[in-house]
Amino acid sequence: MTDSHNSGQHKDREAAAAEVRRMWQPTPSWTQPDPNQSPDAEPVEETDEQEDALSRTDSWGVAPKPVDQPAPWTQPQSQPAPSWTQPAAESSSASWSQPEEQDDELGADTEAAASADSTTPDAGPSTPVFGGSSFHGSGHDQGGQPQGAQSQGGQPQGGQFPQGQSGAAPQAAGQPAQPGPAGQSGQPLSQAAQHFFPQGVPGQQGQQPPQNLSYRADELIQALPLPREAPAERGVRSVLKLRPGSSERSERIARATAATAFRRPVTIVVANPKGGSGKTPTTLLLSGALGQARGGGVVAWDNNELRGNMHLRTHDTNSRSTVTDMLQAMPMLTQPDARLGDVAAYLRHQVAGQYDVLTSATTTYAQIEAKDFDQIHRLLSRFYKVLVIDTGNNEGSSNWREAMKAADALVIPIKWKSLSCAAAVQMLEELDNQGPEAQRLIRRAIIAVSNGPGDVNKEVEKQLRPYFESRAAAVVDIPTDMHIAAEGPLDHSALQPATRRAALDLAAKVAEQITVALNTPR
Repeated sequence: MTDSHNSGQHKDREAAAAEVRRMWQPTPSWTQPDPNQSPDAEPVEETDEQEDALSRTDSWGVAPKPVDQPAPWTQPQSQPAPSWTQPAAESSSASWSQPEEQDDELGADTEAAASADSTTPDAGPSTPVFGGSSFHGSGHDQGGQPQGAQSQGGQPQGGQFPQGQSGAAPQAAGQPAQPGPAGQSGQPLSQAAQHFFPQGVPGQQGQQPPQNLSYRADELIQALPLPREAPAERGVRSVLKLRPGSSERSERIARATAATAFRRPVTIVVANPKGGSGKTPTTLLLSGALGQARGGGVVAWDNNELRGNMHLRTHDTNSRSTVTDMLQAMPMLTQPDARLGDVAAYLRHQVAGQYDVLTSATTTYAQIEAKDFDQIHRLLSRFYKVLVIDTGNNEGSSNWREAMKAADALVIPIKWKSLSCAAAVQMLEELDNQGPEAQRLIRRAIIAVSNGPGDVNKEVEKQLRPYFESRAAAVVDIPTDMHIAAEGPLDHSALQPATRRAALDLAAKVAEQITVALNTPR
């Protein structure tokens, strides 16, 4: 009884194994016919088991997967486990060992395909249940192609499991390859391995997907590290090679602002109808600060219709020519081949401030009009980047009005005295009635307060400082300097440090307003 009972159980196990083999073993119905078989050869008789297997296949000769039966690699642990103790198949068709080279994979696949073509549906017991090509699925891969179809790279369409991983699904198509647990680069990780190694196997560098890096020139320049701040230039900090203090750093910022590169030549007008309000000294201070910050390219122009006094406040360096002489040479200076040196022959160069000066006529018979202003303005704008124009005292003259039309910025010099402030207030009211352009010019105006010895009236300052601060963009105080009060040629190097610092602040404020004017659409 015992032997018969054991024999019955053995037969049941053999029958179950044969059923699994029939279910998952590919059929050669879709393969190429055997060239050695004669066309008149009689078909081989098929057993009942073969007929049963063929009846389970579709038109492609592939056994369909049962509807309610999940894939074997997704079945729970309670399902009967595969026979792990069965002997492995030939090394060329086994999928449990990792191939060392891609050529070995190609060879293994080729031999596996050849063996599948030569075998019959009734495979012998020596064929492993889950070994070789039968492990890749039930006749359909993930892409819906028949079993045994290969990708363009020559590798099987179904993924192979890494060594030591059982029951894990093949890697999804399109997933980037990651190093396997054994450390082979390029081998994919199964879903079970990814559960334990979501970031990849520790100590192994996975293959990174190629990145399309595209940099433009401005992006590369922005990616460069910023230059290191220069050490201090004054005081103990300069000796110890330390960073500059707050005062020196603010001065550097003002110098950089004054050196702003404008996209076109700009015009700054210094105006106050009251004589003696400091127009000419303010013009020269501003021109010197801009010239030193920018390294040249600045011209100061005395646009007085009759006779100004800029020729008395500047050094007579290389020319005694005036604006009258320049107008007479205008046909030659406006030629296409005219050079800066040709124009500079009619100017005075101030070495300390690095700027040039065009003085007004010294006689009364040559009055400058609007057409003369336009010619000179176009000529100077051709060779200079910044024009600082000193105006006369007559608001009704045509050259004064033309200067206001060409102004990109307005500087109003005053003293804290009643007559000087009253003339400035009347000029602002007059400009306020000239239209939107003049009103915008007033909002961008800079008030330059320059007082001589004994010129300050505290009551006037107390009453009118809030007014100028509300009407203009800024109020800059220039300290009293005896070099300016001497009323001689103004040498920028002879000024007090505080005066040069105030002139630099004035130049920075003016440059800020010019930048606003150029960037604001009209």
